[in-house]
Amino acid sequence: MYKANVLIIDDEPDLVELLKYNLAKEGYKVEFAFNGFDGLRASEVFKPDLLILDIMLPDINGYEVCKRIKRTANFSAVPVIFLSAKQEEVDKVLGFESGAEDYITKPFSVAELLARVRTILRRVPPANAAENENNKAEKISDGFGFKNITINVLKHSVMVKDAEIKLSPIEFKLLIFLMTYAGDVFSREKLLDNVWGSDSFVEPRTVDVHIRRLRSNIEIDESIKFIETIRGVGYKFIDEKI
Repeated sequence: MYKANVLIIDDEPDLVELLKYNLAKEGYKVEFAFNGFDGLRASEVFKPDLLILDIMLPDINGYEVCKRIKRTANFSAVPVIFLSAKQEEVDKVLGFESGAEDYITKPFSVAELLARVRTILRRVPPANAAENENNKAEKISDGFGFKNITINVLKHSVMVKDAEIKLSPIEFKLLIFLMTYAGDVFSREKLLDNVWGSDSFVEPRTVDVHIRRLRSNIEIDESIKFIETIRGVGYKFIDEKI
């Protein structure tokens, strides 16, 4: 299961390849286009959760691409990061005025770009990831359910069978994340990044403690098992029927 769909529109093949490699390594599904019109067409098919966009494209400029994306009902909320060699303040102002959420100048740090992607996608949850059709999680009203566990996000409540389970805020976030990507295995580092946040200074072994507490709370008898340890790799929420 991918974290989110990221569309790159840039006319530099080497740069596109660099971004594709690093984003894919982080768990994102990546598509690309080398000009504005192809990028607009790709957005209709690929349905991006985030757009990384150059300004100086060979046909229409990035400002115009951004404006057109933002005028489209289906993509008006899709966040845009401008990645451009144009470093003047006026260029950045035009970028933000056209609807972008962020503006990074070339040359840039890949680590910084990835950090900004994570930050933006935490603020704007990826629609495609939330609609993951490969897991059996079903959205219901204010929450979602899976097998015999139900979460109501707004009420911050968890029901296992007919019993209400009390979880700490971190345990609650951890459970939602694992259920959303049921069947996928996540290392401690990936869980820290996605649940605690990339800026949090927490030891990886802290994940083990919270997983243990979460299990003790939701696996209320021996017939119920939700979370599996994959030795030497990490943890996953079990997506097959038990």
